Amino acid sequence: MSSKYNPLFEGFTFKSGVRLENRILMAPMTNFASEENGVVSDEELVYYKERSGGVGAVVTAVAYVIRGGKGFVNQIGADSDDKIPGLKRLADTIKGEGAKAILQIFHAGRMAPPELLEDGQSVSASAVAAPRPGLVTPRELTETEIEEIIQAFGDAARRAIQAGFDGVEIHGANTYLIQQFFSPHSNRRTDKWGGTIEKRMAFPLAVIDSVKAAVKEHAKDPFVFGYRISPEEMENPGITMDDTLPFVDTLAEQELDYLSVSVQDFWQGSIRDEQDKKSRVLLIQERVGNKVPVIGVGSLYTPEDVKKALDTGVPLLALGRELIIEPKWVQKVEAGETGTIATSLTKDDQERLKVPDVLWSTIMKTPGWFPVED
Repeated sequence: MSSKYNPLFEGFTFKSGVRLENRILMAPMTNFASEENGVVSDEELVYYKERSGGVGAVVTAVAYVIRGGKGFVNQIGADSDDKIPGLKRLADTIKGEGAKAILQIFHAGRMAPPELLEDGQSVSASAVAAPRPGLVTPRELTETEIEEIIQAFGDAARRAIQAGFDGVEIHGANTYLIQQFFSPHSNRRTDKWGGTIEKRMAFPLAVIDSVKAAVKEHAKDPFVFGYRISPEEMENPGITMDDTLPFVDTLAEQELDYLSVSVQDFWQGSIRDEQDKKSRVLLIQERVGNKVPVIGVGSLYTPEDVKKALDTGVPLLALGRELIIEPKWVQKVEAGETGTIATSLTKDDQERLKVPDVLWSTIMKTPGWFPVED
């Protein structure tokens, strides 16, 4: 291995005491590979086994915490205790290859496709439709339902602990329910759950407290607790950096092990103002990186890309699409075989890459998201 890549392979210890062998994680990516009832499938285990051998940790595809929060076809469920055996198989598969296993948990809120819901009705902070085709206007959650969902996050964390995961990540990004409570577009409430920015923070912070309580009660070993955030929204009114920076200030005081920033490109500027070119990841790193470790992500295909991002001071980097295209990315860098790292795929690569059927079909139908060669 070239010595210039040594920083990628330095160990990292979280506040909780969990140690990663290197600075590279597998980013959470929907894989559409669980059984219809949310149980982890054999196909899913093969996919994760192929990609868990080199990274320091794997953050799984997101798991729903209640059935009414399901957001994708063939999505992992963490909503009931009968899912624990399947979750244990997943945790064991990831850890068996040497990586730490982190379960991402969420509720889709108004982004839930109605055909996936038992009553066809999504819910959210307020009855405001997402500006996306095919989605219905959600029903506003009652205070009782809000409390039940908060508890469901804690219950899901407890199941992750019982299944043997090394941590959980709260998915507070990508326009799903937790973000919907923080967003002035989707949250028009006038009670304690909405209005001022402080009240719009109340639901995310309550979810954090619920998970924190579950970890304190049930985890006997060091356990990672992370949070994922999207810096901005396209909608108006929507989340801006003027909202996000005070929010990350608050998140940095919550005893989190890390804060993961969800963007498509590590160097991406504002999605609201094309004149604002400053990386959103770096804005957050500069704001709170001295208080909570930041995980960066986005279009880091080559070792040079990752090294350049790491040189900014962001301590941890996640690879997503890159590990679908090249499952042995980390091993090849360590072995000095960087010239063999694939940065694109062909239409004939599914079996070789062990990609689940629905995920492969989605990749092939999404021009530009993955570099595909004929």
